[in-house]
Amino acid sequence: MRESRIPRYEDCRERKDNQHWVHDLTLWRAKLMAYGASKGGIVSMTRALASAWAPDNIQVNAILPGWIDTELTQRSRVEIKGLNEQVLARTPMGRWGKPEDLQGTAIYLSTAASDFITGVALPVDGGYSANI
Repeated sequence: MRESRIPRYEDCRERKDNQHWVHDLTLWRAKLMAYGASKGGIVSMTRALASAWAPDNIQVNAILPGWIDTELTQRSRVEIKGLNEQVLARTPMGRWGKPEDLQGTAIYLSTAASDFITGVALPVDGGYSANI
């Protein structure tokens, strides 16, 4: 069996690797591979269910929140050097989202105004995903 080339986060966080220090933010991104894969799974599931259930007039959509200011992300900003600056630099709106920023999208998708919308994964991220 081939050994994984992806280092375990716990093993590398403070490790000195040849001539450079492994940066916390880079390792943190690697740790998020499972999160990214699961988010991709949600998008695929949304599309598949939308196609399967549309004949029964059932709509399936997903809201993809960006970086939202929560207790969890507040802790992450303390623990991960540079996270706040990275998020702000890459978010065209120049701020973290608030939980309330998701309300309008949720209301829209739950009203008759969106009756002909299904299979959509709608980012609510201040432009973060558009700035890739």
